[in-house]
Amino acid sequence: MPETFILIPGRTSKQGVGISEGKFKEGYLSETRTLLMAPQDMQRLQLKDNDRVRLKSESGQIEVSVVAAKGDELPPGLLFIAYGDLSSRLMGGETHGSGMPTSKGIDVELEIAR
Repeated sequence: MPETFILIPGRTSKQGVGISEGKFKEGYLSETRTLLMAPQDMQRLQLKDNDRVRLKSESGQIEVSVVAAKGDELPPGLLFIAYGDLSSRLMGGETHGSGMPTSKGIDVELEIAR
């Protein structure tokens, strides 16, 4: 049964380093294809690092690997993913005149990909 979370896409320092090597190199791709989740949520859902999950928003769906956020980086109920191809699939196309779609606080349903 899917669980509802709030997804916060953003930039990471590893992503910044990876882009200098190229968007198609493993460092960059790995960073943009990994979902961070609060350790408490991972434990509750019986997930371990590198398990695969499916995220669905109103705009699309993706499948990604999940890892536990460090310490208290994320509170329960929030997810983080680095900006990239996959995170963009969950954003709507409306930019409200800014040229950038709304990318913070996206409601998503998460289910374990088996």
